[in-house]
Amino acid sequence: MTIEVPRAHQIFVNARAILWREGKNGIEYVVQMRDRPGQRQSLEFPGGTVEAHESLLTALRREVREETGLEVEEIEGQAVQHSGMESTVECLEPFAVYQTTRGFNGMGVYFRCRAKGVLLAEGDGTRAIQWMPEAELANRFADNPDQFNAMTAAVLNLMRQKKLL
Repeated sequence: MTIEVPRAHQIFVNARAILWREGKNGIEYVVQMRDRPGQRQSLEFPGGTVEAHESLLTALRREVREETGLEVEEIEGQAVQHSGMESTVECLEPFAVYQTTRGFNGMGVYFRCRAKGVLLAEGDGTRAIQWMPEAELANRFADNPDQFNAMTAAVLNLMRQKKLL
């Protein structure tokens, strides 16, 4: 059954990755520049829209691959799936959940992940994809939080609160 929802009542759901690794100079995170026509250029963690009936974890892996070229290997947290009564439900333990309460009508889920592979020079709507040392990320956020998109800024605040940044 398909239910038509007026655009004013639609909410877009995103799956986003906090990709990290232990680099030569300590913890590093993947950040990228969002570069889409009509959107403000900003630094962000990878991720994007979950397609209809796509699981969050499948969307997470797809978005990371499309935007960075990396393959997600490990996702922190637990996942349980249940099927019955004409539905399949995925129950997850993410790092953070966000909802925009002004502007773009969306919500999303951040997962801390590890990935393998080589970063693309440019991805799907992204460029300047890089592993950024934790100290540089923290300093850039402290010096100018507006260079990050709103979702990334919110999760960076949470990471600071949890003493992960």
